[in-house]
Amino acid sequence: MAVLSFLGGVLFSWVIFGLIIGGLAIFSFVFWILMVVDCVKRKFKEDTEKIVWLLVIIFAGIVGALIYYFIVKRKEKKK
Repeated sequence: MAVLSFLGGVLFSWVIFGLIIGGLAIFSFVFWILMVVDCVKRKFKEDTEKIVWLLVIIFAGIVGALIYYFIVKRKEKKK
């Protein structure tokens, strides 16, 4: 009986871990999409700046989206 109890606890831990990781993955993907859309819609001083930011977001993934958020999007909120 103790073995079954232990296995049930381990299985439950893995399910919770999977739900947390899955939730973070979905949140990251949605955030990434929002940053791509924001970059496409935003008016930059030069068109090349938009292209560079779009490439950074697309090829650097979530890290690029975070960089874009803190450098471009957050600066807008401070104004």
